[in-house]
Amino acid sequence: MNMRKSTRSVVGIVALTSAVALTLAGCARGGDSGGGADASAEPSPGITDTTLTLGITTPLSGATAGPGTCTVAGVTAYFGAVNAAGGVEFGDGKTRTIEINALDDGYDPQKAKSNYDQLKDSVFAMTAGLGTPTNRAYREAAIADEVPQVLVMTGDPIFSDQEESPWQLGFVPIYQNEGEAFGKLLAESGEDHKVAVLLQNDDYGDGYVEGFKQGIEGADNIEIVKELTYEATDTSVDAQLTELASTGADVFFNAMSITPLVISSLQKAQQLSWLPSWFLPSNTSSPGAIVTPGGGEAFPGVYTVAFAQSASSPTFAEAPEGQQFLDDLKQYADYPDTPAFPHCVWSYQVGATLQQVFEKMTEPTRENFMETLRTIEGFEAPFMLEGTAVNTTEDGLPAVSTVVVQKYNGKGYATVEDFG
Repeated sequence: MNMRKSTRSVVGIVALTSAVALTLAGCARGGDSGGGADASAEPSPGITDTTLTLGITTPLSGATAGPGTCTVAGVTAYFGAVNAAGGVEFGDGKTRTIEINALDDGYDPQKAKSNYDQLKDSVFAMTAGLGTPTNRAYREAAIADEVPQVLVMTGDPIFSDQEESPWQLGFVPIYQNEGEAFGKLLAESGEDHKVAVLLQNDDYGDGYVEGFKQGIEGADNIEIVKELTYEATDTSVDAQLTELASTGADVFFNAMSITPLVISSLQKAQQLSWLPSWFLPSNTSSPGAIVTPGGGEAFPGVYTVAFAQSASSPTFAEAPEGQQFLDDLKQYADYPDTPAFPHCVWSYQVGATLQQVFEKMTEPTRENFMETLRTIEGFEAPFMLEGTAVNTTEDGLPAVSTVVVQKYNGKGYATVEDFG
């Protein structure tokens, strides 16, 4: 596993820039170490000879604050340790520390756009922010302004389409990848299954269901008996659960992104004595934050897909790299608890991927950054599962596009090859 070197010296990194803003400030160390930089290249905003600043807009409050906070904590922890070790030696020969300015958007697209407008002239790139509607809210502006919006936490395929989004790149697998992986597992079971579907009424839900239908295409053992939608602004989906339960489906494909609604769905199904096997998207399948509070043990199986180890796994902290990750979160991101959401690990991986790009950049420009970003291939970021890797070279695909199906085992998830 390729882990960046770090030391254990302490640096102060967090200062409030507003009630909802975080700034990561490492101990700056600069100077030209003799690289082959093009001295004539005019630096883009957000980069100097000694620092580079990244911007994040993500939900730090509201229903999605749990995973949103993780998107800041992971990358903050990663670069906090890197800064403490002296910073990143860029491809232009200069060593820079990485600063992070994160603002709360509460999962509100309008606020996300406002945050972007506030950050765009002072940051080198936007990264790691959670949410399809919030990232979409400023995508066109970022293109017009030529500001990188990269390794963001949305499975919307548009962010990985170079023609549609020349200044963007997604990090997590597209929704279709996840849905298709589960669909194939179900179809290959050889057993007859009736499937009920509840999806978020937007590109998020549509993408998951599209992928699922691709996965079961041509399989005569799978029947979708009912498909219902909900709005991301809804506070209850009890009516939909009641209608879906009446179908007697033995599999529930639950394409939801709102954490409280997933928990209440698990609970409502039990009240209705409807106990199907469940599929949950990777970003709303946390064992500690969702499945256990929802009573997931009552169901014959809760499935998800993954590309990274879970920090909440009982064995995670037993490995040296797992303990280092947890220590980095505490020391550099003021995040003392074991993460319940995978986004902390994902954004830590974002940090490692960005470091790969920084070390190859030969000019302090956004243009050179984007060119270099699209050259990373076969990179095993920290905590990647076997068979997965970071690959930014394929147009139409995010940085991570391979996943494995996993099943909840009462404590965490374990990879499975068969359904049942």
